[in-house]
Order: sequence, then C-alpha cells, then structure tokens
Amino acid sequence: MQVSKAYHRRKIVLYMFVVIILFVCLTGVLVNLMIFDSEKYIEKANELHERERDIKAARGKILDRNGVVIASNKTVCTISVVYNQIENHEEVIEVLSKELELSKEEVTKKVMKVSSREKIKSNVLKEVGDRIREYNLPGVKIDEDYKRYYPYSSLASKVLGFTGADNQGIVGLEVTYEDVLKGKSGKILTVTDARGIELEAVAEKRLEPVAGKNLVTSIDVNIQKYAEQAAKKVLESKEAKRVSVIIMNPQNGEIYAMVNVPEYDLNNPFELNYILEEDVDSKEYQNLLNKMWRNESINDTYEPGSTFKIFTATAGLETKVITPNSTFSCPGYKIVDDRRIRCHKAGGHGAENFVEGTMNSCNPVFIDTGLRLGVDKFYEYFEKLGLFEKTGVDLPGEAGSIMHKKENVGNVELATLSFGQSFQITPLQLLRMTSAVINGGNLITPHLGIKTTDNSGNIIDEFEYDVTESVITLETCETMKGILEKVVAEGTGKNGYVEGYAVGGKTATSEKLPRGNGKYISSYLGFAPANNPQVIGICIIDEPEGIYYGGTVAAPVMQEIFDNILPYLGIEKSAK
Repeated sequence: MQVSKAYHRRKIVLYMFVVIILFVCLTGVLVNLMIFDSEKYIEKANELHERERDIKAARGKILDRNGVVIASNKTVCTISVVYNQIENHEEVIEVLSKELELSKEEVTKKVMKVSSREKIKSNVLKEVGDRIREYNLPGVKIDEDYKRYYPYSSLASKVLGFTGADNQGIVGLEVTYEDVLKGKSGKILTVTDARGIELEAVAEKRLEPVAGKNLVTSIDVNIQKYAEQAAKKVLESKEAKRVSVIIMNPQNGEIYAMVNVPEYDLNNPFELNYILEEDVDSKEYQNLLNKMWRNESINDTYEPGSTFKIFTATAGLETKVITPNSTFSCPGYKIVDDRRIRCHKAGGHGAENFVEGTMNSCNPVFIDTGLRLGVDKFYEYFEKLGLFEKTGVDLPGEAGSIMHKKENVGNVELATLSFGQSFQITPLQLLRMTSAVINGGNLITPHLGIKTTDNSGNIIDEFEYDVTESVITLETCETMKGILEKVVAEGTGKNGYVEGYAVGGKTATSEKLPRGNGKYISSYLGFAPANNPQVIGICIIDEPEGIYYGGTVAAPVMQEIFDNILPYLGIEKSAK
C-alpha cells in the first residue's frame, strides 16, 4: 500500500514537471511570436490586406546641343481589373472590348480570371484611358504611365535608338545611357479586405517616382536635317543601297550628325521602312528589323579605298621616306613582285611629285610610299593613329578593323594596303584618324553624350573623353592640311569645293568584294576651314547605279552639306 502511494506521488510529480515544461515551451513560443517575430508576422498579415503596384518614373529626355528635345515622353495608361471588385462583369467586358478595340474573347478571358490584379492592355492613349475612367466601373483600374515619344520621327533614328514596352532602352543612345535616363519607379500601396476589395476609407500610401536625368548630346538637329536631306537626295538619284554621312568636330570629337539612310520611324520601330514583296516567318522578320536598326557608320566595316591614302601620306611624311617634292613616275601601273597593279588612269600620270600624286590619287605613288615605309613602320603608324582599336564612341555594337596579321604581309599585300584595299575599317575609325592628322596630332574620342541635366537645366554631370596627344608632329599636320586643300582646289576633290571657303578633302572609289562584280562604294572625306579645321565630314554611298566615282557622286553631297552648315556654324569665309 505504501509502495502504491509513493508510486502515485512520483507519477503526479512527473506529470506536473511535464506540464511545467510544456508551459515554459509554450510561453517561449508566444514570447517569440509576440516580441521577437512580431514584425515579421505583422508584415505577413499586412500582405494579405495590402496591394502594391509600381508607378513608373518619367524617362529622362534626350536633347540636342542647343536644348532641342529629340526624345521625350507621352502620357499613356495601363488598364487592369481586380476580379473581386467587379460588380457587373458583362458591362466591364463590353466597355473594355469596345474602347480598347480588343476581341470580347480576349477581354473575357482576362476579366474572368480570379487574380489580385489582371492587366488588360498597356500603352493606351491617355484620351482612351480618360474615356474608360468616365464609366466609373468598379474593379477597373486606370494607371497613368509613360511611353517614349520622338518628335522628329525618323531623325537620327540609328543613333537615338528606342525603348521597349517596359520603357527600357533597346538600341542606340537609349541603351548606352539606360542608367542615366531610366529614373526610379515609385509605389502605390492600397489596403483591401479579406476578399481583396480595396477599402476606400483607408488612404493609399505613395512613394513618388524619381524622374531620369536628361541627356544633352552633341547632335545638332539642323545639321542632322541638312545631312539627311542631302543623303536622301543622292540615295534616290543614284538608286543606292544606302548612304552614310558623319559630321564631327575634329578638335574634340563631338558628333554633330550621323546619318544612315534609309532611316526608320522611331515611334513605330517594329514596322519595316519598306513593303515586303512576300510573307516571311517571325524569325526572318526579326532579322530584317535587326538589319534596319543597324548603324552602318559604326557597326559595319568597309574597304576605304583612296581616302586611306591620307594615312599612307601621313606615315610617309612622318618617317621622312618621302617629302612633298619627292618625284615619281606613273606609266599607269606598278609591278610588285609578280603582280601588275593598275592606276585608275590607264595611260598613267607620267612624272609627278608627291603633292601632284596625291591630287591625282595616283596608286603607283602610294604603292611606292608604302613599300618605302615597310611593314613594320606601316603597322606602327596604323596603331599610333588608332586603327587597331575601336574609337570608343558611346554607341553599342561598334566594330573593329579587319587587318592582315603582320607576319602574313608581303610586298603585294603592303602595296594594296597603301591605297586602301585588302583590309577593312569603320567610317568613324577613318574620321578619327584623319582628325588627328588635321587637328595638330591629337587622337580624340568621337562621342555624342556631353552632359546630364535636371528639368530646370541645371548640370548634374559633364562627361570627359580620352585624348592621346601628339601621335604625329605638328609639322606633318600642317603639310597634310596644305596637300589636302590642293586636292579639293585643283585635284580629284574639286566637286567638294565650297565657294568662299578653303576646304581640304580626299575622294575614293573602291570596288566591293568579290572583285569584278561591278559593285562599288563611292566616298568623300572633307574638312573646313583647311588651315584651322572646325568641322570634318565623310559621305559613303553604297552601290550607286551608273557613274560611281567618289569625286563625281560623293563629293557634291558633302559640298551641299558644307554649303549649308559652315555659315550656320559661324565659320567665316576666307579672305580673298
């Protein structure tokens, strides 16, 4: 009996101990929930009764150098529905299908979907959004948003680029400066009941968006217009494949205009700028769009032809293997090893000095110069003048030069390199190299971005770009400016002459690969004033029909552009 009582006492004590342990554990859990994890669970509870949505920030504007807006924003609307708040589903379907011009089947599918919020359509015109708002339909939400808008439509399309449905940059300056332009989204927080219906008595919380910075560029709308008009004219008259024009300040690399016609409509960038003759699948259509968006001035390389003789002349003068008075003889060809390389003048130019050879664009003169230079010096100056590297322009997808490996270059290869064949560079690489030749020897960085500002015009950031000084001597620069002025005044570039101005330049006519196909690239590079260049430009015409010589078809394009922009830039005429 005594054993039984002792046993029961121990059992009772054990039970009490277990109860106390459970109580302590439960108390610990409650303390943890109520004190240490309270914020977490309050947040989870709030999530059940709070609905958050983004307020998109206004994208920064893009402006030309004079403050003209070339990329802006339009207010648009995003239309969505909250299933639990809709009182009359049939009415909502009827109104939205009519106002948004969508099929009833498509709208019905979205309206009847049980979700916290279902988007019906974005980028809706503001006036349409306002009309829908007037119906005052419970459960239908109209949020104002922004869509990119380009007031000049196709102007500088392949430079500016465009944005996608989410207003994010896709190509061009829009993607290069995405972090500058995009801004920071805001938030709207609304409180709902257990059914997901917003409580009107509870004020919504807002975190206001921060607009993106404005980007001021070196583009000049007027110069871009002049250049596009001249390029379009020759594109149509010569039935060319395309025409590219770049206008730049050779002293600091600021690009005033970059034209690649045909351009495309920035407000409708997913529509081809021509009519397809036959249907294509979606993959091929995308390939055609990618080709249309391509900026040939920097994304594509080409054989520069005789405009590259500027390089050979510069390297020859720098190394003193030639002087302006060096004499040559041109019988109409030059035999290099076992190869007979022709001059463009079949009968030859006869006896001539180096200046005359440049004015005549005589191939044998430049073959001789290149062979005197030798492979090592040729490649040394190719590197010095920045042709082995990309220019560093602030645009996506820049191509680099395509050049022989040095060890594979023999006399024949060196001969063809010397007059601009058997290798490829971009138009902008050629322009950068020539700028160094005429600006006193400084290798600048071509660029478009100048600074960022706020909406009051206050400067936020100013951009700086690399300059490599004195890549060639001032003496060579002065000599080259004089020679290239003579090319325009008396030589093959005379169609680039502008009345009242001293202009320097060089023409080129290069046959496309494969040789003998009858397809050519005509080009002309010019600058003014010749003694103190403030503007440099290049015009490249791809596959002109009929007469295709650079001096005949490309030089007049630049002459027309310079005739308009030199007075516009305030460049005074030369004293007579």
